[in-house]
Amino acid sequence: MSQELDRLLRLMARLRDPENGCEWDVAQNFSTIAPYTIEEAYEVADAIERGDMADLRGELGDLLLQVVFHARMAEEAGEFTFDDVAKAISDKMEARHPHIFGEEGGRMTSRRWEELKATERAQNGAQSALEGVAKALPALMRAEKLQKRAERVGFDWPDHTGPRAKLDEEIDELEAATKEERLLEAGDVLFAAVNIIRHYGVDAEQALRATNSKFEKRFRLMEELASADGKQFDALSLDEQENYWLRAKKALR
Repeated sequence: MSQELDRLLRLMARLRDPENGCEWDVAQNFSTIAPYTIEEAYEVADAIERGDMADLRGELGDLLLQVVFHARMAEEAGEFTFDDVAKAISDKMEARHPHIFGEEGGRMTSRRWEELKATERAQNGAQSALEGVAKALPALMRAEKLQKRAERVGFDWPDHTGPRAKLDEEIDELEAATKEERLLEAGDVLFAAVNIIRHYGVDAEQALRATNSKFEKRFRLMEELASADGKQFDALSLDEQENYWLRAKKALR
């Protein structure tokens, strides 16, 4: 174990000490820490998206702290240790790469990768093809993973025309829905949209993140252009705002 990792483990043990530790750290449990773990993972992704390597180093440290925190609480409860966590992932990676660490030759294919993961799930007692798709995932990401699991057992359209027709159907149902029905019908629309995007080989979560970023850049520039003209953006008519939108769109191409 590296000197710095050992230092981090000792720091966490000290912070969690019931008598001499930090009151906040001692008061935490798996449930209260979980939101921070998710937040830190998103901050890692944000640093990568911005290409900020200095920030990425710090964010990876924050994420590692979350792993150490959970492992420490588990050790206190007599469940497992940090070493057990490291051993489990090492064992998993070796099992999933038999062409590297085993006697299986050739290259790893996506099909073979999924077969290995399916074998793991079966060994762990999975009763459904959908087991193991975490409920805490972002909704778009989880929708895509559920659809991919269904595809592996043959429950899928052969091409994008099926989900395209399904999207039209779901939009019609949303338009006809009562106020009480709109939540589920809106979800059906989104689920169908993810299915179309998946059939084009595009990651829905990444696609929406990219569009969010594009919209934000255009909107901010639109506000700046209006301000440069001495106008208050929220006081403009929709037609005037649209003109600034087109100017921003052209400038950012």
